[in-house]
Amino acid sequence: MSTENPQPLWQPDPDRIAQAQITAFRAWAAEHHGAPAEGGYAALHRWSVDELETFWAAVTQWFDVKFSTPYARVLADRSMPGAQWFPGATLNYAEHALRAAATRPDAPALLCVDESHAPRPVTWSGLRRQVGSLAAELRALGVRPGDRVSGYLPNIPEAVVALLATAAVGGVWTSCAPDFGARSVLDRFQQVEPVVLFTVDGYRYGGKEHDRRGVVAELRRELPTLRAVVHIPLLGSQTPEGAVEWSTLTGADTEPVFEQVPFGHPLWVLYSSGTTGLPKAIVQSQGGILVEHLKQLGLHCDLGPDDRFFWYTSTGWMMWNFLVSGLLTGTTIVLYDGSPGHPDTGAQWRVAERTGATFYGTSAAYVMACRKADVHPGRDHDLSRVRCVATTGSPLPPDGFRWLHDKVRADLWIASVSGGTDVCSCFAGAVPTLPVHIGELQAPGLGTDLQSWDPSGNPLTDEVGELVVTNPMPSMPIYFWNDPDGSRYHDSYFDTYPGVWRHGDWITVTSQGSVIVHGRSDSTLNRQGVRMGSADIYEAVERLPEIRESLVIGIEQPDGGYWMPLFVHLAPGAALDETLLNRIKQTIREQLSPRHIPDEIIEVPGIPHTLTGKRIEVPVKRLLQGTPLQEAVNPGSIDNLDLLAFYEDLARKRT
Repeated sequence: MSTENPQPLWQPDPDRIAQAQITAFRAWAAEHHGAPAEGGYAALHRWSVDELETFWAAVTQWFDVKFSTPYARVLADRSMPGAQWFPGATLNYAEHALRAAATRPDAPALLCVDESHAPRPVTWSGLRRQVGSLAAELRALGVRPGDRVSGYLPNIPEAVVALLATAAVGGVWTSCAPDFGARSVLDRFQQVEPVVLFTVDGYRYGGKEHDRRGVVAELRRELPTLRAVVHIPLLGSQTPEGAVEWSTLTGADTEPVFEQVPFGHPLWVLYSSGTTGLPKAIVQSQGGILVEHLKQLGLHCDLGPDDRFFWYTSTGWMMWNFLVSGLLTGTTIVLYDGSPGHPDTGAQWRVAERTGATFYGTSAAYVMACRKADVHPGRDHDLSRVRCVATTGSPLPPDGFRWLHDKVRADLWIASVSGGTDVCSCFAGAVPTLPVHIGELQAPGLGTDLQSWDPSGNPLTDEVGELVVTNPMPSMPIYFWNDPDGSRYHDSYFDTYPGVWRHGDWITVTSQGSVIVHGRSDSTLNRQGVRMGSADIYEAVERLPEIRESLVIGIEQPDGGYWMPLFVHLAPGAALDETLLNRIKQTIREQLSPRHIPDEIIEVPGIPHTLTGKRIEVPVKRLLQGTPLQEAVNPGSIDNLDLLAFYEDLARKRT
């Protein structure tokens, strides 16, 4: 197939292209490092993957990365897994995140917003002082480089301070959001054995207060390695016995001391969704995250000191870590602690307006919810400062592109991006100098040799294949926790194509260089030998106003047959009658193909998701294949476990 969108939805004007940091970087890299001066983004990208070491050396120079001891070479070992980046170099991530305090001490580093939508600033100097004070207290508590420090915290300034103070002492940060239950948190934290736990007494969401003191007490009982618990009284409760009050650790005016650690020293632990087992504890490095995020935020998102960066996220999702890294570019970051749709569906647009956000990120699901709710952001809010809206979490359907263009602003850079917790970054997405085509990600990222491969490992153009990355990225995991021989890490990405990262997504790389994401390949639909992405079906079906959400599963039958049910969660007042059934089938037939039409369309009470809001296809498939619930799914990873009873019951009836 060739790209369906020859005419771009949006094109950057010459001024925007001229002012983009990537334009200045390219000219400088051409002069100093032999980058191509002509040929557009495609030529720059080709150079960045062909001359990988030169490119990453150029990134560290362009962003003035401070190596306290120099590196011997950029990449000592290119093998995957096991690439050795910048051996010999030492540095500190937190030191770079706080650099703007020297030149702009009174400017806001953080803008903190709750459901009242009134922004509260934390200045650069105030942030640096709190980090310095807390880092000194962590050292006094005996926290040493490599020790794990955990946070059971919402998206509040204390979480940012705790992360940066942990990094400053060379500790390893890990966090969960307070809407996670005790079992979900323990599935994660027990793996890494933290020595300090930062907690809140509760949180506010959807206009209500949620007390978490009981969960915190259980965490304290079940984490025997804890040497200290720090209490943040978000709901105003007393400090529990044996815990330390936050304010007693952050009140001193202490200049931060930044432990200089090796480039590959662990920075934080992130977790896979863990729907079918214990979540993978993914460890990324101080240096790897530093240089990858400088590239991604500085060049691809085009962020700098004049920007305000807002991404709706929680501390349980990698996008929170990515948001905090906005500080690396001297950008003011916006922390929103609250429901994405309180008091109404348009809440995030109000936050973007009130904070003067210039770059606003959200989920594709939120954009589509706004479309369904007939929200009018451009009419109802002053979004003149928002130059880019970015989406992730799932592919943004074509209707989402059109809605943003029509209902926010015609001159809006729309960046659908795709990456993963596994690299805490994007494989493909935003490029400020390229056009935007409906339904497509603009291009693969610099330094990322993203390709689409067939099962034999042959690259494909304009055809659907597996998303692979054929060269190492600095932010790839240095290891998984408790994986001493590296087998779990290897099997997660490298067992299909030896030495090549296979991510588990279906993509098309188009002949014009853009990327289309079709959904997860590990829950692939395969009808009569033709592979299909579930995202294509969701995009078509969920245009219908009666369909709130859907889930499609393809199941190989013992007799060699194939059963493909479509589960639909209806909007209030809708009924799955013959008329709607026929409209669903007709929509799929016309927009996709007769082969995509499901064998059955089944109404369900709801669609289960991971705790970060992604539909869970593989566990539902396992349930429908007869796997017992306790083996098919990790209950602590699901947003509403009760919903799975329906699918379990359906599997029983079918046997």
